[in-house]
Amino acid sequence: MKKKIGRLALTLLLSFSTVLSACSGGSNEAGDSGSGDGKVTLSFWTLFDGGDGANMQTLVDEFNKAHPDIEVKNTKLAWGEYYTKLITAVGNGNGPDIGISHSSRLPDLINQGVVTELDTPATDAGVDWSTYNQNLLDAVTVEGQHYAVPIDTHPFIMFYNKKLLIDAGLLGEDGKPILEQSADGFVSFLQTLKEKLPAKTTPFALSNNNDDPYRLWWSLYSQLGGNDVVSDDLKSAAIDKEKGIKAADYIQKLYTEGYIKKNDPDFYKNFQSGTAAIIMTGVWTTGTWESTKGLEFGAMPIPKFYDQEATWGDSHTIVLPLTKDEDPAKRKAAMTFADWVADNGQVWAKAGHIPSKPSVLEKQEFKDLPYRSDYSEVASVVKFSKHSTKNAQIRDEAAFKFLNEVWANKMTPADAMNNMETAIQKIVRE
Repeated sequence: MKKKIGRLALTLLLSFSTVLSACSGGSNEAGDSGSGDGKVTLSFWTLFDGGDGANMQTLVDEFNKAHPDIEVKNTKLAWGEYYTKLITAVGNGNGPDIGISHSSRLPDLINQGVVTELDTPATDAGVDWSTYNQNLLDAVTVEGQHYAVPIDTHPFIMFYNKKLLIDAGLLGEDGKPILEQSADGFVSFLQTLKEKLPAKTTPFALSNNNDDPYRLWWSLYSQLGGNDVVSDDLKSAAIDKEKGIKAADYIQKLYTEGYIKKNDPDFYKNFQSGTAAIIMTGVWTTGTWESTKGLEFGAMPIPKFYDQEATWGDSHTIVLPLTKDEDPAKRKAAMTFADWVADNGQVWAKAGHIPSKPSVLEKQEFKDLPYRSDYSEVASVVKFSKHSTKNAQIRDEAAFKFLNEVWANKMTPADAMNNMETAIQKIVRE
């Protein structure tokens, strides 16, 4: 992922673009350096709405109050349009000074020359990288250089309905599930739920396709010690088929044995309405469950099914897009802002995310937030994918495509792994 190659590709791509004007002009342009009184003005593009959007605006407002020499102007873009507009605007020389990227999207932005490395401005701003969770930091470090400031991780965890677990005799006095941490122990847990609860109650709410069952498969595959599905040089498929088969077979049986409702039209609603005992999904739903009247729930890491703790996850990160002048003063100020946001992760954690700095977990304001401390340890065991520009394509065209057939009991796990390997090999060689 050499930056100069990416920039050339981006320039060629955008020479044919017809939508440049949609992202240019106004105070969002990188050339807007602010007032003449020495204050540095920074344009900041975000993709957050709802609670995330409100929390980020709070952080921006508080930062501006605490830093009279820097003003951050937050522009909220629609999530579905954000990355396209960011890439287009940067190619046209009208990108923002600061942006947001999921760590999973970072390889694409680096490859296209959209974002810049951060080590020089980070040094100027006095950023101490050792204050960040190393697992999250590794996910944004490419060829020894930092390309983003992680502000959270939002992993795949488990939520449980306390009332239903009490009814099944599976809630301990500590308010946590009575659950043996093993593959067999989890099945035994689900079997007890199935036997003890009414027939209309779903033991385990999970989608029948795409994201969340894939996240569970990735988590189990990682717990078994499975390596990434692409090789270290990113040029060939490297899926450990034996481990992939074992993980897929285990999950397939959860469907076929009736622990997961087939053709569930809305598995979120199933849990939210109190008719599902557990659900596995992302931490971003914590706020949804909190706001649901009458839902008594708990949160925890997914069980340790196999040899090592691991789960799927992604991160929100702050990036510095390529700008016209690469003004050192603005880049230093931008890094000051990014590091400050990470330092104040207790505000960002209100949406359910796990802060990127371990020190934030010790703040009383964070500890006072319910549920978050029950799963904050997961940050260190999130299993991120390699820094490949093909990750999204591999997920959609290989993993989703064939694993969905397994969950529907239309394909064996062995056939799915063989098909995935062939598909991944084709994708990485394109």
